[in-house]
Amino acid sequence: MPDSTPIVVLVSGSGTLLQALIDASADPAYGVRVAAVGADRDGIEGLARAERAGIPTFVRRVRDFASREDWDAALAGDVAAYDPALVVSAGFLKLVGPTFLASFGGRYLNSHNALLPAFPGIHGPRDALDYGVKVAGATLFVVDEGVDTGAIVAQCVVPVDDSDDVDTLTERIKQAERPQLVDYVGRMAREGFQVEGRRVRLGR
Repeated sequence: MPDSTPIVVLVSGSGTLLQALIDASADPAYGVRVAAVGADRDGIEGLARAERAGIPTFVRRVRDFASREDWDAALAGDVAAYDPALVVSAGFLKLVGPTFLASFGGRYLNSHNALLPAFPGIHGPRDALDYGVKVAGATLFVVDEGVDTGAIVAQCVVPVDDSDDVDTLTERIKQAERPQLVDYVGRMAREGFQVEGRRVRLGR
C-alpha cells in the first residue's frame, strides 16, 4: 500500500485496539498502514498479533535503561525509524517524556477508557463505577505533557448498567472504543488535522 499513511502503534497488553487497526488497514481505501508495533514488555499478545500480520516489532523495557530519560530517547528513536505520520498509544501503559514529545507531540494519540476530563489514569472504568456515574465511555486525545490531559479528538458514550462490574463495563467500553479509534485514525490520516489550543479540527 505505497500511498497509505504510515503509523506506529504502541501496546502493553492483548492488543485488541491494535487488531482493529490492523483489520481496517487491510482495506486500501482506509489509507493507513501499520508500519511497526512497539511495546514496553516482551511476550504479550499485542506483539504476537503484529508478528502474525507481518508487521515489524520492537521492545523497549524501562528496566533495561539507566534512566527513564534514556528509555524515552530510545523509544523515540525506534518510532522515528519508521517515519510515522501518527503514533497511536493503544493500551500502552507507560508515560512518554520530553524527548518523545519533542519528536511526536501533536501527532501522538491515546485512547482512554473514560470520558475525560473525568477519571484520568489507569483505572477509568473502576473510578467511574465507584463514583456512580450513569454514563461512561472512551476518549481519543492528542497526548501532551500531562496525564490524560491533551486536546480531545473524539468521545463515545456507553451507558452504565446497574448490574455492571469493572470487567463488564470495561468490555463494553472497548466495544465502543475500537470503532471510534479506527474511524478517527483513518480520518486524521486521510483528511489531515490541526490542534488549535484545546480543539482538534479535522482537515488540512
